[in-house]
Amino acid sequence: QVQLVESGGGLVQAGGSLRLSCVASGRTFSNYAMGWFRQAPGKEREFVATTRWSGHSTYYADYIDSVKGRFTIFRDNVKNTVYLQMNSLKPEDTAVYYCNVRHSDYGENYWGQGTQVTVSS
Repeated sequence: QVQLVESGGGLVQAGGSLRLSCVASGRTFSNYAMGWFRQAPGKEREFVATTRWSGHSTYYADYIDSVKGRFTIFRDNVKNTVYLQMNSLKPEDTAVYYCNVRHSDYGENYWGQGTQVTVSS
């Protein structure tokens, strides 16, 4: 059974940093896309960042425009963990952040329980 456990959320002042972690268990995820979404109060869940296998022993990373240059996604396949390093946080980054692991060819899509990130002005 696949399980995703997030950690690292909290309260931080604008301009500060947080690192989110998501540990996946239940199988090996090296060829799965691993990423982060977020949902602010009253808004729909939105994509934040993803890292996926691009072949040739490399992974491709993609970000929503609003976090480019501030957030970095990276993964440790030995630990089955994906991280989101968030720098220069802004109040508009306040949301519940969800870890997502998926493989479209396998028809698999998994979500974590979410971790709250609050950025005060």
